[in-house]
Amino acid sequence: MQEVDQVIVERLQSGVPLVAQVSQYIIQAGGKRLRPALLLLMCGALDVQDRARFTLAAVVEFIHTATLLHDDVVDESTLRRGNATANETFGNPASVLVGDFLYSRAFQMMVDVGDMRIMEILANATNVIAEGEVLQLMNMHDASLDEASYLHVIRSKTAKLFEASARLAAILAKADPATEDACATYGQALGTAFQIIDDVLDYDGAASEMGKNLGDDLREGKATLPLIAAMQRANATDSALIRKAIESGSTDQLDAIVQIVRDTGALEVARAVAAAEAERAMTALDSFPANEHRSSLLQLAAQLLGRRT
Repeated sequence: MQEVDQVIVERLQSGVPLVAQVSQYIIQAGGKRLRPALLLLMCGALDVQDRARFTLAAVVEFIHTATLLHDDVVDESTLRRGNATANETFGNPASVLVGDFLYSRAFQMMVDVGDMRIMEILANATNVIAEGEVLQLMNMHDASLDEASYLHVIRSKTAKLFEASARLAAILAKADPATEDACATYGQALGTAFQIIDDVLDYDGAASEMGKNLGDDLREGKATLPLIAAMQRANATDSALIRKAIESGSTDQLDAIVQIVRDTGALEVARAVAAAEAERAMTALDSFPANEHRSSLLQLAAQLLGRRT
């Protein structure tokens, strides 16, 4: 990760001061660096020594950071990782344009690696993520969204970059198609579980721990799995209350809705779906050689279910 951080610092350089300022602001704000860590761990599991892994780990972090910059503008978010968002600090125009810079810098770095298959995977992933963002926008304030539609969005918007990160390790390892598919399955399942737990924490976390405002999903009109499950299990009055809040984007009844979500067992339902995804991720590694990196990947999937931030 120190090698990756060095690549990030070097490639954030720009002759335009605001570009570097905004980029460094969001990169230095912290975050889990889960996607680059996933790529490096998978490379370790497959015994990849190619230094291109550090460049590609920085690439996936740049793509992820670009999506954060754009997401926060679209969602009108004010808090991320416990800090003011870039759009709150620098304004929407700067955030959007610096997000564009990070996307284009990521593609410059892909070209440097010089592998068309790698470019194909990352270009496809970036396109699917963009489609997922638009699909989520279309689904805003739609209280009729079902679990299958919800999962389709998060597998496009969030899990696709996890999937690509893991698949890149297989490409660098020149692995067979079955191993590549196993890597991709692990990444997709891990990313899906990660997002479900993230959505659970919007109704079962503390703002001080999470680094974002509780109820943000509801304010944005997002019908996430906890709300979908709660509406299916609540009585008609409570279900109507949640439906109205999603459709209006109102958090006036947030406390009551949180209580309904908890009382109906919706959080347990969502956590069970996340657990199934984590199990799918771990099963994908069954054929991998036993080493410390495989063990870490198994541990990562298992511990994801207990995350509080």
